[in-house]
Amino acid sequence: MCISWAVVNEMGTQPHSAPRAHMGMSDPANSSLYAAREPIFPRDVKGKFRRLKWAILVVTLGIYYAMPWIRWDRGPELPNQAVLVDLANRRFYWFWIEIWPHEFYFVAGLLIMAGLGLFLFTSALGRVWCGYACPQTVWTDLFLLVERKCEGDRNNQLRMLKSKWTLKKVRLRMTKWTLWLLISVATGGAWVFYFADAPTLFKDLFTLNAAPVAYSTVAILTATTFIFGGFMREQVCIYMCPWPRIQGAMMDDDTLTVAYRDWRGEPRGKARKHDATPELVGDCIDCNACVNVCPMGIDIRDGQQMECITCALCIDACDEIMTKLGRDRGLVDYLALSDEPRERAGNPPRSAWYHIFRVRTLLYTAIWGFFGLALVYALFIRPAIDITVAPVRNPQYVTLSDGGIRNAYDIRLRNKHGEARAFEFQLVGDEAFTLRLEGEDDLNVLVGADATELQRVYVVAPQGSGPAETGRTDLRFWVQDMVSGERVYKDSLFNGKGTE
Repeated sequence: MCISWAVVNEMGTQPHSAPRAHMGMSDPANSSLYAAREPIFPRDVKGKFRRLKWAILVVTLGIYYAMPWIRWDRGPELPNQAVLVDLANRRFYWFWIEIWPHEFYFVAGLLIMAGLGLFLFTSALGRVWCGYACPQTVWTDLFLLVERKCEGDRNNQLRMLKSKWTLKKVRLRMTKWTLWLLISVATGGAWVFYFADAPTLFKDLFTLNAAPVAYSTVAILTATTFIFGGFMREQVCIYMCPWPRIQGAMMDDDTLTVAYRDWRGEPRGKARKHDATPELVGDCIDCNACVNVCPMGIDIRDGQQMECITCALCIDACDEIMTKLGRDRGLVDYLALSDEPRERAGNPPRSAWYHIFRVRTLLYTAIWGFFGLALVYALFIRPAIDITVAPVRNPQYVTLSDGGIRNAYDIRLRNKHGEARAFEFQLVGDEAFTLRLEGEDDLNVLVGADATELQRVYVVAPQGSGPAETGRTDLRFWVQDMVSGERVYKDSLFNGKGTE
C-alpha cells in the first residue's frame, strides 16, 4: 500500500542515501557504507500550507524574540520582566505567576503536558509539530528564505553549486552566510535575555561588562543555529532527532498524514490529446514538483517514510499542477490508511473530524486536560506564605540550669507577597511549653518581599512537666501574616528525657 506506514522506509529516495541500483551489487571489499550528503535546495511554492507555515514562523519567532522585553509590574522590590528565569534567586516568573524551587512540580507537570500534547497531535495528524512548529523547522525555513533571496530559486542554486568559484559566487555566498550569522547571533542573544533583565544585559553585552557565561552561551547557540539551520538541515531531523523512530507507536490506520493517492495517480505519464486511450494514464504526470519542494529530499509517492516531517508543501506543489491541468486537486493530500479501500471503490473518504475525534485521541485529550486542570487548581490553592520546620537533632534537647528541657527548631518562612510582611509565631501543644525566637524580643519576625527567612526557634518545657519527663510530645507551629491574617502551620515533635 502506498500510504502504509507500518514498515518505515529507512532508506527512502533522498539524495543522502546510496543509489538503489548499487545496493547489494558492488564489491564488498571496495564498497563504502558512507554516502556523501548532496545539498537539498527546495523549490519555492505557494499555497495554503505554505502560507500557514509562514504565519507560524512569524508568530513563533516574534514570541521568541519579543518575550524578554515585555514588562510586568510586580512591585518596587521585584523584577519587572514578564518572563524571567532568575537562577541567582531561584525563581521562575511568568507574568503574574511565580514558581519557587520547592514548586518544581509545576515545571514537571508542564513537561508532561508537552509530551502528551505531542502524542495527541501525532496520533491525530502525524508529525505536524515537526513540519510546522519545531525550532529546527522554523529556523531552517528562515535560512532557506534568506538563501533564495541571495542566490535565487532552486535552479539558480543548483547551477551555483556546480559552478566554479567566481567573485559573484563569493559575494553571494558571503552575503548569505553573513545574514545567517546575524540571525544566529540574534537567536543566541534572545535566549540569554530570558535569564537576566533584558535591557541591562543587552547593554552589558555591548559594553563587554556581561558575565563570561553570557558570552559563551551566545557563542554556543550562535554556532549551533548557524550549522544546524544553514548546513545540516534535514540531517538534524533524520539522524539526530529521536522522534522519527518513535512516531510509529503514536500513529495508526486512522491517523491523518500526508500521502499520495496511488490508485488515482498510477500509472504515471503524460496523457496527450492524440492518445487513443488516455484513461489508461493516471493523474500523476511525473513532473517531480512534489519532490522538488520537499525540504527532506524524499518522494512522497514512494509511501510514508521516516524522513517525512508532514510539512505538506508537496500538497501545495501537486495542487498547483493539478489546477493547471484542469484535474481534481488532492492527488497528494492528508489521508488516513483506513480510507484507502473506500476511495479505491470510488466512495468519498470519511470526514477529517471522524479520524481526529476517536478513542485514542480523546483519551490523550482527557489525560492532557486532567494534568492541565490539576496544575491550575494547584496554582490557585497554593498559599501566599509557607513554612518548613526542621528540628535540630544534635543535640536532641538541652537541659537548662533550672532543670527545664529545651528543643531547637530551624523554621524557614517564605513570603510570596510583593512587599515585606511581619509574621507572628504561635505554638499549640502542652500548656507547659514556652516559645522564644533567637535574636528577637517578641514572637514577630519581618520577612522581605518575595524572600525567605531562616529563624531559629526554641521551645522550653519546665522541669517536672509532662513533656520534659516523658518521651516525644506532639506540637504544632503556627505562623500568621500580620497584614492579611492568613495562617499556616507545620507539625513537629518535642523530645523530652524519656527519649534517652
